[in-house]
Amino acid sequence: MERTIERILYNSRWLLVPIYFGLVILLVMLTLNFVVDLVALVPQVLVWSEKEAILATLTLVDLALVASLVIMVIISGYENFISKIEVGAGEERLSWLGKLDSGTLKLKIASSIVAISSIHLLKAFMSVQEIPNEKLLWLVIIHITFVVSALLMAGIERFLLVHSDNRETHGDSAD
Repeated sequence: MERTIERILYNSRWLLVPIYFGLVILLVMLTLNFVVDLVALVPQVLVWSEKEAILATLTLVDLALVASLVIMVIISGYENFISKIEVGAGEERLSWLGKLDSGTLKLKIASSIVAISSIHLLKAFMSVQEIPNEKLLWLVIIHITFVVSALLMAGIERFLLVHSDNRETHGDSAD
């Protein structure tokens, strides 16, 4: 009975596969959004002001960061929780494949969120005359919250890593 329960629990990890496929569909939608935005910008490129050029660039960079984040979650999540990804002999293997554990992935996600928040904040500052001060204040507070959260997560991960290394070095058991 216990073995059957354990087998069911272990195999339940495959229920994550549809979620990862959903993220692949989201990635396709982000790519289409990027292409549509890029094509819409082409006729305007000759009459752009410096501010408009920077804002358009930041918008596309923002989409690229979000898409990169989604692909990291898809690939490392699948590899960490479902099954190792086998790359064929002639295929290129991503340098980070198999190296992102859940803690490292969380830090990458937190860093990406801070970067995305920075882009949104920069876009707001570039239109500072059009945005109420109260909204700008909230954008800054939210960004600082993301930064502090990312730093705390990094600190906790580092603490856990050092603590884990000390246990292995000194032969402490987890019991």
